[in-house]
Amino acid sequence: MPRGRVLVTGGSGFIAGHCILQLLEAGYEVRTTLRSLTGEANVRSVLGEAGMVNGQNLAFTEADLTGDAGWAEATAGIEYVLHVASPVQPGHVADENDLIVPAREGTLRVLRAARDAGVTRVVLTSAFHAVSWGHPHDDHVFTERDWTIVDGSGVDAYGKSKTLAERSAWEFVQTSGGRMELTTMLPVAVMGPVLGHKLSGSNHLIQRILNGDMPGFPHLFFPIVDVRDVAKAHILAMTNPAVGGERFLLSNGPAVEMKDIGALIRSRFGPAAKKVPRRTLPDVVVRVGALFNPELKSLVPELGYRKNSSNEKARKILGWAPRDPEDAIVAAAESMIDKGLAGA
Repeated sequence: MPRGRVLVTGGSGFIAGHCILQLLEAGYEVRTTLRSLTGEANVRSVLGEAGMVNGQNLAFTEADLTGDAGWAEATAGIEYVLHVASPVQPGHVADENDLIVPAREGTLRVLRAARDAGVTRVVLTSAFHAVSWGHPHDDHVFTERDWTIVDGSGVDAYGKSKTLAERSAWEFVQTSGGRMELTTMLPVAVMGPVLGHKLSGSNHLIQRILNGDMPGFPHLFFPIVDVRDVAKAHILAMTNPAVGGERFLLSNGPAVEMKDIGALIRSRFGPAAKKVPRRTLPDVVVRVGALFNPELKSLVPELGYRKNSSNEKARKILGWAPRDPEDAIVAAAESMIDKGLAGA
């Protein structure tokens, strides 16, 4: 008998896929949403390639964050919801509402449907972008108590979307959620083994480094967490009776400088890393380039700033034990090279 029924939103996504794999392995019955069921065969194939077990316990249903149709059916008979699906596009976007509206309104759709279906707990994937942007650049150690200042310096549309969506979720649960509990996950830059041939999130950075898509490394630092550990934290939070109403920052160790990410990849992958840059770009070069390139403009406020973060709460309350950031970097690069997605 399955241990319980779990809905994972956005089953074709990077974090969602790893959640599904771990839930099935742990013996849960999993339902996942897709914007169109025409994608079911591909998702099953991708998860099968990644080692999926108990695939007979995985079902698909059609629902889109931008509309109400399908969400009542998606949540019917479900005990727990992992709401992972959300638009992901850090940096410059032409219209920030293209991210903010579906993130916030989609989250509220899922919460309403979950409440009406009698779901016990929703675990929402928020982000470090909802914690650490818009603050002064100092030695502050960010924790779950911090919130991004949405009108602060350097806050992009993605940061606004994650912050506003999470704040809306907390407000909904407090005012209209009934007995349903909410827990939110706040991962830093998520890297790790690629599922299929589609890259997501911070794995794009590893691909660009492997492909030599930049003349050198800006003076930037990235706090990194492995996608497998992010999925594990979601599942730990799903059933732990002590974590309803809590936020958890998912980070591991100090932020890694971009040039050190490149050096690690060169040291581990030899000829496949022949295009990896070796020099660091002076800040003035990046600042001048930002005058002409919107993507570079979003990087300027972060030059030279190492964000400090604490995962003490997740370790203590969830019993979470994440891998080293180097493991996530190497696993991401290795999977891209093996799949022919980078380093050729």
